[in-house]
Amino acid sequence: MAERLYYSNPYIKTWETEVIETRSLSNGYALTLKQTAFYPEGGGQPSDYGNIAGIDVKDVYEENGEVYHIVNTLPAQTNVTCEINWHRRFDHMQQHSGQHLLSALLIDTYDIHTVSFHLGNEAVSIDLNVPQLSHEQLLHIEKVVNDAIHSNRHIKTYEVKKEELHTLALRKVPDLEDEVVRIVEIEGIDVSACCGTHVNQIGELGLIKLTKTEKQRGNTRLFFKCGMRALADYQQSQEIVAELSNKFSTSRELVVERIKKLETEQKELQKQLEELKNENAAYLASELESKKEGSFLYHHFENRTLKDVQALTKQLLQTPDTTLLFSFSSDQKVLLAHSGSGVKCGELYKELLPLYDGKGGGGPKQAQASFSSSENMNAFISAVKEKITEA
Repeated sequence: MAERLYYSNPYIKTWETEVIETRSLSNGYALTLKQTAFYPEGGGQPSDYGNIAGIDVKDVYEENGEVYHIVNTLPAQTNVTCEINWHRRFDHMQQHSGQHLLSALLIDTYDIHTVSFHLGNEAVSIDLNVPQLSHEQLLHIEKVVNDAIHSNRHIKTYEVKKEELHTLALRKVPDLEDEVVRIVEIEGIDVSACCGTHVNQIGELGLIKLTKTEKQRGNTRLFFKCGMRALADYQQSQEIVAELSNKFSTSRELVVERIKKLETEQKELQKQLEELKNENAAYLASELESKKEGSFLYHHFENRTLKDVQALTKQLLQTPDTTLLFSFSSDQKVLLAHSGSGVKCGELYKELLPLYDGKGGGGPKQAQASFSSSENMNAFISAVKEKITEA
């Protein structure tokens, strides 16, 4: 089995080693090395990336105690130089150490326990054994965690025998079959069993920012960002706020107030627009009533959409046993609506639409459809008119 350099020195970036074994796979080759600093996926932490003799390492996994490195091509020689993608490795170290610190202080502060941990390329989260966290709790725990970062406590790793675990003040007793267990200890704050890579001092986390919470099967999923991820998030937020501030010609502190004011104004304008639409619908309804052929009315709209005539449709259907057939040039749609029981709109559409390459449907009182061409739409309209006349 390979010597795991990431345990003795998680900061190692390059090293010389020897390829011990190669396996041919459907998606490339799996290499085993005499010494490896590539972390295999496990414990909620994704695998490292990098290269072996200049060949990209696509994935790293562990199987039966051995670490396998997936590459597309084989190196020319067995003696190779390996290099870690340091940006990815250090990011994982920051996020994972940050999770240990956050989980420990959630217990100390609120007796809230972490039930699972997820570290992805974009999101980092822990699931907590509470249905929700208040805004005040989130603000407080964020301050507690960042105060702890400023103390710059040491993080040490060591191994203990399984039977010695009871002598440690573990945050959570692991359910492991291994006879030897790796421990990650944040000085004076946390002791946990963990196989991941971590920073040496919690000051290297720089910053932890709690970003949002979601309900998750009776628990709360808490999203957060550490280190450079937190900085990038802050930079993006600042850019957004600055742009909004410039757009609204106001200070950053008053951006939210300005948006709320705009929302109020927009709601008032929308209310006025609806009133005007209803007035217009009443006028147009009166005009269209004169075009009725008995209880049937067909009208084609050149510059309106189906959505635009909702109020008009509702008003016209107040007359019993009215059948409306509306077509629209703007989106090539056809609406059929009926206020009685003599016309089954949905059934009629189901029968005719396949004949004219139309898509849509509806219920007994109303149906709508769209068409790929005006020719198909017009042919469909003629067919519907014929069916209604027959009825």
